[in-house]
Amino acid sequence: MAATIKDVARLAEVSISTVSRVINDSKPVSPEVRRRVLDAIEELGYKPNEVARSLVTKKSNLIGIIVTDIGNSYIAQMVRGIEEVGRMYNYDIILSSSYGDVETEKKFAELLRSKQVEGIILISEIINEEVIEQIKSFKIPFMYLNKYYNNLNLPSVSIDHYEAGLRMTNYIIELGHKNILYLTAKDDEETSLEKYKIDGYKEAVKGLEQGKEFIYSANGFSIEDGYEAGDSVVNIIRENNITAVFCCQDEIAIGLVNYCYDNNIKVPEDISICGYGDTKIASIYRPKLTTIKEPYYDIGAVAIRKIIKQLDDDEVEKANTYLPIQIMKRESCKKIQ
Repeated sequence: MAATIKDVARLAEVSISTVSRVINDSKPVSPEVRRRVLDAIEELGYKPNEVARSLVTKKSNLIGIIVTDIGNSYIAQMVRGIEEVGRMYNYDIILSSSYGDVETEKKFAELLRSKQVEGIILISEIINEEVIEQIKSFKIPFMYLNKYYNNLNLPSVSIDHYEAGLRMTNYIIELGHKNILYLTAKDDEETSLEKYKIDGYKEAVKGLEQGKEFIYSANGFSIEDGYEAGDSVVNIIRENNITAVFCCQDEIAIGLVNYCYDNNIKVPEDISICGYGDTKIASIYRPKLTTIKEPYYDIGAVAIRKIIKQLDDDEVEKANTYLPIQIMKRESCKKIQ
């Protein structure tokens, strides 16, 4: 039979409340008494009841995470950052995958509250105002991470997408490209992050002699969407002497590279293609993809650190945190004269 707090108190020759004070570090206890209690805990192999303990201390040391799909490599990197930094501060995580279903996100939010989590991180690929309002009503620290959309009323961690779009386009210009197509998706949606990237692209091409913008929208952000946009993109390339395509996501870029391969168009010899995100496939695909790096591990790590800081300081950080921007210069873009 497992040892109880009464067994510890009896062996240490102290009261149950004194054992509780030592375990929860709630009130001062003399060094001699503390040593006797800790020795008794070790001798008996006593494990405190974490649920009961959390009721006393009002701390569960749990952070809840709702993700779209842990099978997505970039989400797995975020979760790893959350988990490893959380462990440094003695926080465990409860992880749930919603697979993009609105009702499932709401159900998991309630589940996390029932588990008395101290904060929640929502990693989503959709806009679900209901679940956002639901989590906000819990009155606990909340971080919102979304690769495709923003919510300006919630604290988040990301890179500056306007600055990233500007820098990548300027890099392509430095390689000698003068006619650059920006391949986007869902740019007509109000909360889409694409608006910032496109503004950065537009600002950069203003400096070109012609200063002409070429923008085409795919149906979505997947590899299949990039492939399906191939016919239209190639027509734009041929009609406007395009030499480089800046894709809004790595997946779209990979899809377009596949289309080019199937249609005897060489990358980067015939057309340079770059992406955005630096997901795992960007560096293992051939040619290796030039891309903007979104530091997914760091995004997760900073997100949970902001939550822990709020728990320690009892202050809500409303401002977004922007991480450094890095261009991964690889094989899919070439210098031209």
